[in-house]
Amino acid sequence: MTYLDAIILGIVEGLTEFLPISSTGHLTIAEKLLGLQIDDPAVTAFTAVIQMGAIAAVLLYFFRDIWRIAVAWLTGLVKPEVRGTFDHRMGWYIIVGSVPIGIVGFALKDFITGPLRSLWVVGIALILWSFVMLYAERKGTRERPEQQLTMRDAVVMGLWQCIALIPGVSRSGATISAGLLRGLDRVAATRMAFFLGIPSLTAAGLYELKDVHGVGVGPTLVGTAVSFVVAYASIAWLLKFVAHHSIGKFVPYRIGLGLVVLALLASGVMTAT
Repeated sequence: MTYLDAIILGIVEGLTEFLPISSTGHLTIAEKLLGLQIDDPAVTAFTAVIQMGAIAAVLLYFFRDIWRIAVAWLTGLVKPEVRGTFDHRMGWYIIVGSVPIGIVGFALKDFITGPLRSLWVVGIALILWSFVMLYAERKGTRERPEQQLTMRDAVVMGLWQCIALIPGVSRSGATISAGLLRGLDRVAATRMAFFLGIPSLTAAGLYELKDVHGVGVGPTLVGTAVSFVVAYASIAWLLKFVAHHSIGKFVPYRIGLGLVVLALLASGVMTAT
């Protein structure tokens, strides 16, 4: 992998990690177009590690919220009077909501990094999950703000996050859709999707560090740094966008890209791995 490859992939990661269009799907397509072997363990590891740049952007953007939640959660462990506060409960929501993807991701690691690393999977998932997003927008009441989050919301969103282990689904697209179907408003669902991504993506990146040596330290650092910068900008944009627009706005793009990928595969112009 060259430094130019790393920069391009860092941009793709930063732009797509938090938009409901699947960062893994886009990275897989971009890696293929760059001539990389998408099911190579080193390339798979690189994909996971540069996501930590996007998570660093979340930590910086939401630093005050995260700090407040962390302090309240830790304080509540020793002071019962704090346990009823929303911030303390939010700490537990993030922790418990992150457990399902940790279990499923570890148990199915070989399947996720093997057979699922196929552009056939990406193309089909981009198209099919688009209809789930539309359904969530249509059926969701969007009447509950973040302060009304419950543990059940966190568990449901955490379970749906597991579906995003399929490239092309989109982690944010899955968790936001789950939040909408639970009656949360778009901003509350989106912010929770950001928070749930912190433990899962950080754990995945740290776990894959051992395999990224095949790519090289330099390109990995560059890709991670670029993804951080681009992701920070995309977070601010997405929060403003979802406050006034449906996530269904992303569906035409998802379906169009999915159809293009499937057409290229069917015609033999592009191979699946």
